[in-house]
Amino acid sequence: MTTINLANLTELQAINKKLASGYHISEQDTTLWQQLDQNIDAYQALFSALGHDLHHDARGFYYLASDESTPNMGKISRAIALTVFILIEHFANQGKDPLRAIFDETADLELMQTLVQLNKHLFDQLEIFSGSDLRKDVYLRMVRLGLARETEQGFMHLAPLYRYIDALMEVNEENFDGLEEEL
Repeated sequence: MTTINLANLTELQAINKKLASGYHISEQDTTLWQQLDQNIDAYQALFSALGHDLHHDARGFYYLASDESTPNMGKISRAIALTVFILIEHFANQGKDPLRAIFDETADLELMQTLVQLNKHLFDQLEIFSGSDLRKDVYLRMVRLGLARETEQGFMHLAPLYRYIDALMEVNEENFDGLEEEL
């Protein structure tokens, strides 16, 4: 059993507030990330005692695992997953390394408008009809969840976006495995 010295958990209130809202704390959140990194055992024990599962991803972020069972969160997750999938496909079609481009390139309004126009049939299902809708309905939520940060030029994706990339890769593998079994 881990002994928890609350005096050492100087950012507990801020960390709890962020994580409980679904936010991913990454290295860009310097103070909170360092506090978690230096006291991970205590934070994990404390959150576990409160009925939460604090995860540390080696790619540089922390989050509380959830079942995402609320209908609203499911819609948000679907919109983010679709956007990530389309971004990967877009960069691959341009001959770029999609994983490098997704983290190195800024998602500006022009790119968002292009994505929506090229994938209108998919975005229409989520009631996203323009680059401005994509910015408002997806990217600003990504900022609130710690998946992206807003810059003067647009949005930069952050390491926690790997959760969506991993999920997309898992779905792709399952579909590929199912296809192999059919053949």
